[in-house]
Amino acid sequence: MPKVMLITGASRGIGAATARLAARQGYALCLNYRQREDAALWLLDEVRALGAHAIAVKADVAEEDQVLELFAALDHEFGQLDVLVNNAGMLERQMRLEQMDAARWTRVLGANVIGSFLCAREAIKRMSTRHGGQGGAIVNLSSVAARLGAPGEYIDYAAAKGAIDSMTLGLAKEVAGEGIRVNAVRPGVIHTEIHASGGEPERVERVKASVPMGRGGQAEEIAEAILWLASEQASYTSGALLDVSGGR
Repeated sequence: MPKVMLITGASRGIGAATARLAARQGYALCLNYRQREDAALWLLDEVRALGAHAIAVKADVAEEDQVLELFAALDHEFGQLDVLVNNAGMLERQMRLEQMDAARWTRVLGANVIGSFLCAREAIKRMSTRHGGQGGAIVNLSSVAARLGAPGEYIDYAAAKGAIDSMTLGLAKEVAGEGIRVNAVRPGVIHTEIHASGGEPERVERVKASVPMGRGGQAEEIAEAILWLASEQASYTSGALLDVSGGR
């Protein structure tokens, strides 16, 4: 049986790039999506064409009951889990903090923090040797925004990713003796559709001058880091916050 990887928010961007690379490396895949069914099914066809045993499961990871249904589908299809990639996340339109309402914070923290927590919880129940599992790896998607703060744009998103960093560090220590490694990748400015959600589709071009390497990154470059952290090549790496940001 190949190793099984669950990727949340897999229908686009970094999630989709990770799925393609994982399929090429021989993983079986559970592809989670929330809304973009057409894109998710297209990706499902792609990874199956690459030889992967794969399913696509619709679930909003911010909703506990839907996370339980997602993992039930995973259990039914594969009966195991080896890698969780907590990729699902979102941001909202650029604005200053005093313009934000509580509902926005609830949405942003729900998608980026609560979803990652719920999926990590369910993954541990299946992977931890304490629960009869065989071990595994969790890779969380953070952002360099966690240390830069995203002033004037997405302080709420930056704060959410700061929470992901803290969870990564604490959880890595908590489950290190149970065969589970927990790490995070912190992308910089990457060419994905997420910038359109913030109201500035060309944001990468605007800010690339602030990147020492002088360019935005590609989703495939983040996928490479995720797959390394998931692999045996990273067998002694846990609690790492890996910046993939062009030096920013």
